[in-house]
Amino acid sequence: MDSSALLRVSALSALLGFSPFAVSAQQATTQQSTGDPVADAARKARAEQKAAPKPKKVFTNDDIPSAPPPAPPPAADAASKNAGQPQAEGQSGQNSTDPADDPKTEAYWHKRASKLRAKLAASEQELDVLQRELSKDEVQYYPDPQKALMQQYNRSDVNEKHAKVDAKKAEVESLKQQVADLEDAVRKAGGDPGWVR
Repeated sequence: MDSSALLRVSALSALLGFSPFAVSAQQATTQQSTGDPVADAARKARAEQKAAPKPKKVFTNDDIPSAPPPAPPPAADAASKNAGQPQAEGQSGQNSTDPADDPKTEAYWHKRASKLRAKLAASEQELDVLQRELSKDEVQYYPDPQKALMQQYNRSDVNEKHAKVDAKKAEVESLKQQVADLEDAVRKAGGDPGWVR
């Protein structure tokens, strides 16, 4: 037997050996398809739905419980309890006031000075930012040709920033004067000028 005949016989036996597998696979696919395309599509969709992962839970505001309302401050509770009780006979008829509201105490002057100094610090920071923006706008060269063309005829943005800087400088000076006046007011009230420093 020559080699070509031997090759043909082996190829034929290989095809005959795999043919039962091919026939069984074809029968499995034909058993599933009933000829009705709608039923086939429904089966296919169910199979894909089983294989698909479950969707993740999306939380909304309705799923999250709301926080309980905040409790009233303890000072308000004590004041409301004391308001309903009559004053003891040994106490004077005057209401007790907060020491920060009495102009003869250090707490009062310290509170006023801290408010003024906080305003002054905020105004100085705003002034610094405005001055930086102004210096950036006063550049002579503009890489944007549109901006350069506008600046040749109208420098309104630079003029507006100059006005804002001048107004902020006046506000800072006014706050500095108020701090100095507060020191004078402490002296006149008989307090220590160190209370406002």
